[in-house]
Amino acid sequence: MIIATTHKNTDFDGLASVIAATILYPGCVGVVPKMTNKNVERFLSTHKTAFNLILPQEVKHDRVRKLIVVDTDQWQRLDRMDKLAARDDLVIELWDHHPAGGGDIVAHRTYKERIGSTVTLFAREMEARGLQLTPLDSTVLLIGLYEDTGHLSFPGTTPDDARAAAYLLDNRADLNVAGFFLNPPYEENQKEILFEMMKKTEKRTICGNSIGFNHVTLDKKVPNLAAVVSMYRKIVNVDALFVIFSSDDRHAIIGRSGVEGIDIGEILQSFGGGGHAGAGSATVKNAEMTAEAIIDSISAILAKKSSETVKIADIMSFPVISVGPDTPMREVQTLMTTHKIRGVMVTEGDDIQGIIVLWDFKKVKKDSQWESPVKAFMARKILSIGPGESPTTAARLMIENDVGHLPVLQDNKMIGIVTRTDILTFYYDLLPE
Repeated sequence: MIIATTHKNTDFDGLASVIAATILYPGCVGVVPKMTNKNVERFLSTHKTAFNLILPQEVKHDRVRKLIVVDTDQWQRLDRMDKLAARDDLVIELWDHHPAGGGDIVAHRTYKERIGSTVTLFAREMEARGLQLTPLDSTVLLIGLYEDTGHLSFPGTTPDDARAAAYLLDNRADLNVAGFFLNPPYEENQKEILFEMMKKTEKRTICGNSIGFNHVTLDKKVPNLAAVVSMYRKIVNVDALFVIFSSDDRHAIIGRSGVEGIDIGEILQSFGGGGHAGAGSATVKNAEMTAEAIIDSISAILAKKSSETVKIADIMSFPVISVGPDTPMREVQTLMTTHKIRGVMVTEGDDIQGIIVLWDFKKVKKDSQWESPVKAFMARKILSIGPGESPTTAARLMIENDVGHLPVLQDNKMIGIVTRTDILTFYYDLLPE
């Protein structure tokens, strides 16, 4: 067995490097420490089933023959790997970008270099081997690279880091997803603007989408306002946000979207600007339009959009596989294995009683418990979603509540189910293995 692991309080460079190791080493299983950074935790809450990852307590140490250590060179920083540290028959390979010295892990092969990110070392090797990555794999690697290099702006960034970013972008890394999970730094001036925006946000519901509008008057130049708008859209929890920054002679419009059906670049073309679906900007002279007129004009453009956004009903799975509350656990396990699914709803008539997922099988400690009814092991608190809601809403519910299945209810009846797999398929156009 080959495993790859990284340091406790895992950041995105560590997580991405573990995932990179599972790609580079055939049969390798990634081991993610229990303690991770908050943004990594949020990412794993919706993406963990897309990768070959387990927790440290699931490792069978006596079966491990090779250990890949990434983003650290110290045993004490690894989670529950003490049993492996004592073995002399273990093959160890080390990948790390931190300065040499201080580590106590003695590796048979070391890939260590003063470089911006450990991900860069992996990306360089992948490119040399001619590997083609999925959009999801390349996106998580890009997040790791960007986090440790400050979007390629930190002093420790090297040309190789930039080349690695280019390779990942060539493999369709998604910058919108990367931007969502990375927390951009902001200065005191930007904080003032953020607090000013918090005082008043006008929210309008247009074609089923929540749209936020802000008007801020600037008395001095403030850098990187786009980062403030990106951050604030998540804080205010809207599908799209438009902020008009007014100075002496002009209005700067910055827009951000988090849903498929609102193309910011297309909307702002009407004001002489542009961009892409998720982000864009435009500049309008004060003499041409007032800020209020700009807001009304954007609202009118959104209202005229004839194309409908993708709804949960378009991506949900159906019919829903379900069992009764008295079904033995052994039958439930067989059913899930046969249909290759990770969760089964527990119902009685039209009433949802609970859900049983793969993780719940770990609660079975004795052979006799396999004959126990599923109601003894199922989770009873169930979140649901309507068929007209957006995939973004489903993803938000999954992230905030750390769940992987949402039954779809219409008139209090279950008509389908949306899972992490459905969300990943929608956003990345792929099925995780």
